[in-house]
Amino acid sequence: MKFLRFSFVFVLFISLLAGLCSAAVETPTPLLPKEFAGWRLVKSSPVNANPMAADPANAAVLKEYGFADVTTATYSRDDGRQVTVKAARFQDASGAFGAYTFYRTANMHSEEIGDQGSSLGARVLFFHGKILADAIFTKLSGMSAAELRELSDTLPKALGSESKLPDLVGYLPKQSYVKDSAKYIVGPLALQQTAAVGAQLVDFTKGAEVVLGDFKVSNNTGKLILIGYPTAQIATSELKRIEQAEQAHQLQEDLLAKRRTGRMLVLVLGDIGADAAKELASAVNYDTDVTWNQNTYQNPKDNVGRVVLGGIILAAVIMGMLLVSSIAFGGFRVAVKRLLPGKVFDRPEQVEIIGLHLSDKGPEGQNRV
Repeated sequence: MKFLRFSFVFVLFISLLAGLCSAAVETPTPLLPKEFAGWRLVKSSPVNANPMAADPANAAVLKEYGFADVTTATYSRDDGRQVTVKAARFQDASGAFGAYTFYRTANMHSEEIGDQGSSLGARVLFFHGKILADAIFTKLSGMSAAELRELSDTLPKALGSESKLPDLVGYLPKQSYVKDSAKYIVGPLALQQTAAVGAQLVDFTKGAEVVLGDFKVSNNTGKLILIGYPTAQIATSELKRIEQAEQAHQLQEDLLAKRRTGRMLVLVLGDIGADAAKELASAVNYDTDVTWNQNTYQNPKDNVGRVVLGGIILAAVIMGMLLVSSIAFGGFRVAVKRLLPGKVFDRPEQVEIIGLHLSDKGPEGQNRV
């Protein structure tokens, strides 16, 4: 009976503490806002973690890029125009950027929306942080791009390592490069669908990442393939494997040039000629400090002072939660003692004190000490 009472009290206390902790947790930021730049939400779909809901034909490719979830929302204005926005969230900004390059086509025009954007007709594709957004207007206006920039600013921010973009793109040579032709790939399915390149060139099981870029030399087009591996040793062994496959005529592609620089393999194929291919390959040199000049819109809160302040606030929140839980437990104890005196807390057998009685007189009337 005593055990059952104690179990009841313990479960009740844990439930109260869990309720206090859940109340302190912030509500997650919604993927898309209810309104932006004069657009008001008409309807939206629930957030779905199944990549089939984002793109049934390329669900497996989205999983390669680290797909997390997707939602679709329709907005309208007073003039009757509507825009449908599909927002897909990825595990990090690299995944969102890779998916953006996968869906971007050669006939799209560059737009200054989000971290990078492109448009074709009434469709605008852009990514911001780890969110890829695909917007389709019923009718464009001169302010459509500015309105989407405002939408981009409301999207959840990527913080810390999640905001980093792949540095492999920064190694693409600028000369003869076909603008906006870069493709960032992290899996075999995206590689096959994007470039129709044989799987023998890349071993994704060893942590490979790939960047493809088109180059035009004397009206001839070639393709530069950069394959990044975690270490230079892996890149060296992979280059030997490719050379052996080439000598055995096992490759589907005719490589015009190939070399290793640092942890990267540089491969060139196409119709630009052997000399131009070697010159293009030699223009790529590994540098551990290289960056590409894509504006990542650094969060002004990312500094040491903000980190220290955040730590102090976190400590204050934890102390506050401990204080609240202590007061709650104390109040609960007092309430139980009043409702069930001597039944749960301070039972006689628990509060008895063993006394030595050293000052008492002995049988002969003398003090024991």
